[in-house]
Amino acid sequence: MGERVLLSKKDGIAWVTMNRPEVLNALDPELLRDLVQTLSEVGRDGEVRAVVLTGAGRAFSAGGDVKVQKQSLDMPLPSRLERATMVQGIAREITGMEKPVIAAVNGPAMGAACDMALACDMRIASESASFGELFIRRGLVPDTGAMFFLPRLVGLARAKELVFTGDIIDAREAERIGLVNRVVPAERLESETLQLAGRLASGPTKAIGLAKKVINKSLATDLETSLDYALHALALCYQTEDHAEAARAFSEKREPHFRGQ
Repeated sequence: MGERVLLSKKDGIAWVTMNRPEVLNALDPELLRDLVQTLSEVGRDGEVRAVVLTGAGRAFSAGGDVKVQKQSLDMPLPSRLERATMVQGIAREITGMEKPVIAAVNGPAMGAACDMALACDMRIASESASFGELFIRRGLVPDTGAMFFLPRLVGLARAKELVFTGDIIDAREAERIGLVNRVVPAERLESETLQLAGRLASGPTKAIGLAKKVINKSLATDLETSLDYALHALALCYQTEDHAEAARAFSEKREPHFRGQ
Protein backbone atom coordinates (compact mmCIF):
# COMPACT_ATOMS: atom_id res chain seq x y z
CA MET A 1 0.00 0.00 0.00
CA GLY A 2 1.45 3.35 -1.02
CA GLU A 3 1.08 6.90 0.18
CA ARG A 4 -1.64 7.57 -2.38
CA VAL A 5 -4.12 5.63 -0.22
CA LEU A 6 -4.23 5.90 3.55
CA LEU A 7 -5.73 3.21 5.77
CA SER A 8 -6.62 3.53 9.44
CA LYS A 9 -8.54 1.04 11.53
CA LYS A 10 -10.22 1.59 14.89
CA ASP A 11 -13.16 -0.01 16.71
CA GLY A 12 -13.96 -2.27 13.76
CA ILE A 13 -14.11 0.61 11.27
CA ALA A 14 -11.63 0.95 8.41
CA TRP A 15 -11.15 4.45 6.95
CA VAL A 16 -9.82 4.31 3.38
CA THR A 17 -8.68 7.73 2.19
CA MET A 18 -7.61 8.68 -1.33
CA ASN A 19 -4.57 10.86 -0.70
CA ARG A 20 -3.57 13.18 -3.54
CA PRO A 21 -5.10 16.37 -2.15
CA GLU A 22 -2.80 18.62 -4.22
CA VAL A 23 -4.61 17.40 -7.39
CA LEU A 24 -8.04 16.86 -5.80
CA ASN A 25 -7.30 13.13 -5.44
CA ALA A 26 -7.21 12.66 -9.21
CA LEU A 27 -7.10 8.98 -10.13
CA ASP A 28 -3.78 7.89 -11.59
CA PRO A 29 -2.73 4.23 -12.09
CA GLU A 30 -0.83 4.12 -8.80
CA LEU A 31 -3.77 5.39 -6.75
CA LEU A 32 -6.13 2.99 -8.51
CA ARG A 33 -3.82 0.04 -7.88
CA ASP A 34 -3.38 0.95 -4.22
CA LEU A 35 -7.10 1.49 -3.78
CA VAL A 36 -7.99 -1.94 -5.19
CA GLN A 37 -5.34 -3.51 -2.95
CA THR A 38 -6.53 -1.67 0.15
CA LEU A 39 -10.20 -2.48 -0.41
CA SER A 40 -9.30 -6.11 -0.96
CA GLU A 41 -7.35 -6.09 2.31
CA VAL A 42 -10.14 -4.61 4.41
CA GLY A 43 -12.66 -6.89 2.74
CA ARG A 44 -10.69 -9.91 3.98
CA ASP A 45 -9.89 -8.48 7.41
CA GLY A 46 -12.05 -10.20 10.00
CA GLU A 47 -11.52 -7.35 12.47
CA VAL A 48 -13.07 -4.81 10.08
CA ARG A 49 -16.84 -4.66 10.34
CA ALA A 50 -17.58 -1.44 8.43
CA VAL A 51 -15.65 0.58 5.85
CA VAL A 52 -15.57 4.29 5.04
CA LEU A 53 -14.24 5.57 1.70
CA THR A 54 -13.32 9.25 1.46
CA GLY A 55 -10.81 11.73 0.04
CA ALA A 56 -8.13 13.87 1.64
CA GLY A 57 -8.43 17.65 1.51
CA ARG A 58 -11.32 19.41 -0.18
CA ALA A 59 -12.36 16.76 -2.70
CA PHE A 60 -13.59 13.20 -2.72
CA SER A 61 -11.90 12.88 -6.12
CA ALA A 62 -11.87 14.90 -9.32
CA GLY A 63 -11.91 11.67 -11.31
CA GLY A 64 -9.36 10.64 -13.90
CA ASP A 65 -5.97 12.38 -13.85
CA VAL A 66 -5.87 14.78 -16.82
CA LYS A 67 -2.16 14.14 -17.44
CA VAL A 68 -2.75 10.41 -17.58
CA GLN A 69 -5.71 10.87 -19.90
CA LYS A 70 -3.59 12.88 -22.32
CA GLN A 71 -0.85 10.26 -22.27
CA SER A 72 -3.38 7.50 -22.88
CA LEU A 73 -4.34 8.99 -26.26
CA ASP A 74 -1.18 7.42 -27.69
CA MET A 75 -1.73 4.07 -26.00
CA PRO A 76 -3.01 1.05 -27.94
CA LEU A 77 -6.65 0.18 -27.36
CA PRO A 78 -5.99 -2.99 -25.31
CA SER A 79 -3.84 -1.00 -22.87
CA ARG A 80 -6.52 1.66 -22.45
CA LEU A 81 -9.16 -0.99 -21.81
CA GLU A 82 -6.87 -2.71 -19.30
CA ARG A 83 -6.70 0.53 -17.31
CA ALA A 84 -10.50 0.84 -17.40
CA THR A 85 -10.76 -2.71 -16.09
CA MET A 86 -8.59 -1.70 -13.13
CA VAL A 87 -11.06 1.05 -12.22
CA GLN A 88 -13.92 -1.43 -12.50
CA GLY A 89 -12.09 -3.56 -9.94
CA ILE A 90 -12.84 -0.92 -7.31
CA ALA A 91 -16.60 -1.30 -7.83
CA ARG A 92 -16.19 -5.07 -7.66
CA GLU A 93 -14.29 -4.89 -4.39
CA ILE A 94 -16.85 -2.54 -2.80
CA THR A 95 -19.91 -4.51 -3.84
CA GLY A 96 -18.30 -7.90 -3.31
CA MET A 97 -17.23 -7.50 0.32
CA GLU A 98 -19.81 -8.74 2.82
CA LYS A 99 -19.57 -5.68 5.03
CA PRO A 100 -21.14 -2.23 4.69
CA VAL A 101 -19.23 0.49 2.85
CA ILE A 102 -20.06 4.18 3.37
CA ALA A 103 -18.85 6.93 1.06
CA ALA A 104 -18.09 10.12 3.00
CA VAL A 105 -18.21 12.58 0.11
CA ASN A 106 -16.36 15.66 1.30
CA GLY A 107 -16.26 17.59 -1.98
CA PRO A 108 -16.39 17.02 -5.75
CA ALA A 109 -16.92 13.40 -6.85
CA MET A 110 -16.48 13.38 -10.60
CA GLY A 111 -16.42 10.74 -13.31
CA ALA A 112 -15.05 7.42 -12.10
CA ALA A 113 -14.93 8.76 -8.54
CA CYS A 114 -18.65 9.50 -8.70
CA ASP A 115 -19.13 5.87 -9.70
CA MET A 116 -17.05 4.73 -6.73
CA ALA A 117 -19.40 6.61 -4.43
CA LEU A 118 -22.41 5.07 -6.20
CA ALA A 119 -20.96 1.59 -5.66
CA CYS A 120 -20.89 2.13 -1.89
CA ASP A 121 -23.84 0.94 0.16
CA MET A 122 -24.57 4.42 1.52
CA ARG A 123 -23.42 7.94 0.83
CA ILE A 124 -23.17 10.81 3.32
CA ALA A 125 -22.35 14.09 1.59
CA SER A 126 -20.94 17.34 2.86
CA GLU A 127 -22.81 20.48 1.82
CA SER A 128 -19.79 21.23 -0.37
CA ALA A 129 -20.04 17.92 -2.26
CA SER A 130 -20.96 17.73 -5.92
CA PHE A 131 -21.42 14.89 -8.38
CA GLY A 132 -20.90 14.59 -12.11
CA GLU A 133 -20.85 11.85 -14.73
CA LEU A 134 -18.43 13.74 -16.94
CA PHE A 135 -17.61 10.95 -19.39
CA ILE A 136 -19.87 12.31 -22.13
CA ARG A 137 -17.89 15.57 -22.10
CA ARG A 138 -14.89 13.54 -23.25
CA GLY A 139 -16.85 11.68 -25.89
CA LEU A 140 -16.98 8.58 -23.69
CA VAL A 141 -19.52 6.48 -21.79
CA PRO A 142 -19.39 5.73 -18.05
CA ASP A 143 -17.62 2.42 -17.66
CA THR A 144 -17.12 2.12 -13.92
CA GLY A 145 -20.60 1.36 -12.60
CA ALA A 146 -22.81 4.37 -13.33
CA MET A 147 -24.95 2.55 -15.90
CA PHE A 148 -25.75 -0.10 -13.30
CA PHE A 149 -26.05 1.94 -10.11
CA LEU A 150 -27.55 5.23 -11.29
CA PRO A 151 -30.88 3.89 -12.67
CA ARG A 152 -31.37 1.90 -9.50
CA LEU A 153 -30.72 4.90 -7.28
CA VAL A 154 -32.41 7.77 -9.12
CA GLY A 155 -34.62 6.14 -11.76
CA LEU A 156 -34.15 5.56 -15.48
CA ALA A 157 -35.01 9.01 -16.83
CA ARG A 158 -32.91 10.90 -14.29
CA ALA A 159 -29.98 8.52 -14.81
CA LYS A 160 -30.10 9.08 -18.56
CA GLU A 161 -30.20 12.83 -18.05
CA LEU A 162 -27.10 12.78 -15.85
CA VAL A 163 -25.20 10.48 -18.21
CA PHE A 164 -26.27 12.12 -21.50
CA THR A 165 -25.60 15.70 -20.36
CA GLY A 166 -22.63 15.29 -18.02
CA ASP A 167 -24.26 17.89 -15.77
CA ILE A 168 -22.82 18.47 -12.32
CA ILE A 169 -25.29 18.50 -9.42
CA ASP A 170 -24.76 19.79 -5.91
CA ALA A 171 -25.27 17.88 -2.68
CA ARG A 172 -28.84 19.05 -2.06
CA GLU A 173 -29.96 18.04 -5.54
CA ALA A 174 -28.22 14.70 -5.08
CA GLU A 175 -30.16 14.20 -1.86
CA ARG A 176 -33.43 15.26 -3.50
CA ILE A 177 -33.16 12.67 -6.26
CA GLY A 178 -31.99 9.88 -3.97
CA LEU A 179 -28.35 9.73 -5.02
CA VAL A 180 -27.12 10.31 -1.44
CA ASN A 181 -28.61 9.22 1.87
CA ARG A 182 -28.10 12.53 3.64
CA VAL A 183 -26.33 15.88 3.48
CA VAL A 184 -24.58 17.36 6.50
CA PRO A 185 -22.51 20.50 7.18
CA ALA A 186 -18.86 20.04 6.24
CA GLU A 187 -17.69 20.24 9.84
CA ARG A 188 -20.01 17.37 10.80
CA LEU A 189 -19.22 14.99 7.94
CA GLU A 190 -16.64 12.95 9.84
CA SER A 191 -18.68 12.72 13.05
CA GLU A 192 -21.91 11.82 11.23
CA THR A 193 -20.11 9.19 9.17
CA LEU A 194 -18.41 7.79 12.27
CA GLN A 195 -21.74 7.57 14.06
CA LEU A 196 -23.33 5.57 11.23
CA ALA A 197 -20.24 3.40 10.68
CA GLY A 198 -20.04 2.74 14.41
CA ARG A 199 -23.67 1.70 14.54
CA LEU A 200 -23.13 -0.74 11.67
CA ALA A 201 -19.83 -2.04 13.05
CA SER A 202 -21.45 -2.80 16.41
CA GLY A 203 -24.37 -4.59 14.76
CA PRO A 204 -24.75 -8.22 13.62
CA THR A 205 -22.32 -7.75 10.75
CA LYS A 206 -22.65 -11.31 9.45
CA ALA A 207 -26.35 -10.66 8.92
CA ILE A 208 -25.66 -7.22 7.44
CA GLY A 209 -23.16 -8.74 5.01
CA LEU A 210 -25.61 -11.44 3.97
CA ALA A 211 -28.37 -8.87 3.55
CA LYS A 212 -26.06 -6.81 1.31
CA LYS A 213 -25.30 -9.88 -0.78
CA VAL A 214 -28.97 -10.79 -1.22
CA ILE A 215 -30.00 -7.21 -2.06
CA ASN A 216 -27.26 -6.95 -4.70
CA LYS A 217 -28.14 -10.31 -6.23
CA SER A 218 -31.85 -9.46 -6.19
CA LEU A 219 -31.26 -6.42 -8.42
CA ALA A 220 -30.77 -8.78 -11.35
CA THR A 221 -33.28 -11.54 -10.70
CA ASP A 222 -36.96 -12.31 -10.17
CA LEU A 223 -38.95 -12.50 -6.94
CA GLU A 224 -38.82 -16.28 -6.55
CA THR A 225 -35.05 -16.38 -6.95
CA SER A 226 -34.68 -13.49 -4.52
CA LEU A 227 -36.80 -15.37 -1.97
CA ASP A 228 -34.55 -18.41 -2.40
CA TYR A 229 -31.45 -16.24 -1.84
CA ALA A 230 -33.05 -14.79 1.30
CA LEU A 231 -33.94 -18.24 2.65
CA HIS A 232 -30.37 -19.43 2.19
CA ALA A 233 -29.07 -16.30 3.94
CA LEU A 234 -31.54 -16.85 6.77
CA ALA A 235 -30.28 -20.40 7.25
CA LEU A 236 -26.74 -19.03 7.62
CA CYS A 237 -27.93 -16.37 10.08
CA TYR A 238 -29.60 -19.00 12.24
CA GLN A 239 -26.15 -20.55 12.77
CA THR A 240 -24.38 -17.38 13.90
CA GLU A 241 -23.37 -16.46 17.43
CA ASP A 242 -24.99 -13.05 16.93
CA HIS A 243 -28.40 -14.63 16.37
CA ALA A 244 -28.03 -16.71 19.54
CA GLU A 245 -26.96 -13.59 21.45
CA ALA A 246 -29.95 -11.65 20.12
CA ALA A 247 -32.30 -14.42 21.25
CA ARG A 248 -30.74 -14.49 24.74
CA ALA A 249 -30.86 -10.70 25.01
CA PHE A 250 -34.53 -10.65 24.05
CA SER A 251 -35.45 -13.20 26.71
CA GLU A 252 -33.33 -11.38 29.29
CA LYS A 253 -34.81 -8.01 28.33
CA ARG A 254 -31.48 -6.36 27.54
CA GLU A 255 -29.67 -4.97 24.52
CA PRO A 256 -27.68 -7.56 22.57
CA HIS A 257 -23.89 -7.38 22.35
CA PHE A 258 -23.00 -8.41 18.81
CA ARG A 259 -19.52 -9.64 17.92
CA GLY A 260 -19.90 -10.09 14.18
CA GLN A 261 -19.71 -13.87 14.47
